[in-house]
Amino acid sequence: MQKTVHIIGAGISGLSAAVRLANGGWTVAVHEATQQAGGRCRSYFDGATNLTIDNGNHLLLSGNRHAIAYARSIGTEAGLVGPQRAQFPFMDLATGQRWQLDLGEGRLPTWVLDESRRVPDTGLMDYLKLAPLVWASTETLVGKSIPCEGTLYQRLVQPLLLAALNVDPPEGSAGLAGAIVRETLLAGGQACRPLIARDGLSAVLIEPAVKYLQERGHSVQLGHELRSFTTADGKVSSLNFGGEDVVQLGPDDAVVMAVPPRAASSLLPGVKTPTEFRAIVNAHFRITPPPGAAPILGVVGGLVEWLFAFPNRLSVTISNGDRLVDMPREELAQAIWREVCEAGGVSGDLPAWQIVRERRATFAATPAQNGMRPGPVTAHKNLFLAGDWTDTGLPATIEGSVRSGDRAADLVLGLR
Repeated sequence: MQKTVHIIGAGISGLSAAVRLANGGWTVAVHEATQQAGGRCRSYFDGATNLTIDNGNHLLLSGNRHAIAYARSIGTEAGLVGPQRAQFPFMDLATGQRWQLDLGEGRLPTWVLDESRRVPDTGLMDYLKLAPLVWASTETLVGKSIPCEGTLYQRLVQPLLLAALNVDPPEGSAGLAGAIVRETLLAGGQACRPLIARDGLSAVLIEPAVKYLQERGHSVQLGHELRSFTTADGKVSSLNFGGEDVVQLGPDDAVVMAVPPRAASSLLPGVKTPTEFRAIVNAHFRITPPPGAAPILGVVGGLVEWLFAFPNRLSVTISNGDRLVDMPREELAQAIWREVCEAGGVSGDLPAWQIVRERRATFAATPAQNGMRPGPVTAHKNLFLAGDWTDTGLPATIEGSVRSGDRAADLVLGLR
């Protein structure tokens, strides 16, 4: 008899689990509460700029093994584009100084030995002081593990950890920060090439997965919200989608719940979930970037943190953005645009723009909140959890999201 797995949620975690299980011989039924797949990783047409934009500027790195394997499995790895070498241009708005971090192409971080490739005005000893992060506990604060001051911190460590943890780095979990450092800076340039979904997140990571599933006879239902479920003999036995829309599960069927933490805690009373979240602010400007503009520019000393150049727009990401969620939109757009002009080498009045403020973009990657992340196994033998907020060993990233989906899928594949 064919075994069916019901995936609740069509974000990256749910879709990666679905694709892996479809390839593993299971019949897959995806149920998404909203009218579009992708969760917090999606694209949409924006009337204000007349462009298709992403709800967040997500950067992948060549060492994000799970995310890249997922893209490869749905045939879209080529849609993740970036430079051949792991080079990151930076600019300091306070001083006007520009430099390029060149991590090279190797498997070892030999770039720290080369003055021309590392952060200017830093020495080898500055980098060695980051060593405690590498083996730090997730219960330790970044601020207790490394010095959160000085040139290297301001020009590299702070921007990197702020983007990864989405909290002020000193209050972040040193163990989660260490995982990022191990998989990026310590893994050499071959793991650090920046990759961007140039045609949009949905076109590369979402729509092809939905199509992949549907073409193989699996179902993806939008606007299909799980309201509750029943159990028998320690297993989920039925799924209630409202009214008479009830799905009965066979004895060998399984469920992967890949929903946001708030939904998970209401569907699964008693499950621990993070309770504190941080905002991310993205700004999009309709303008053709100047010739030779870097795909991604790190910006320090101002409001803007990362400036992305797409064929017909410049986009900005600001992490830990709670302080900006209530700022008047026009005022915020003007403030960001002034810095974009300075950093990005453009000029002129404010073009068509859009501000996207995701208030609950990620859980706060502090030791306390990390301690509230559940593992994939639940009290029900055939029900597993997925999501970037579950205990993946990483902060809330696309890579963590895919890993959680893969892990949940592997647990389903292991059912006897």
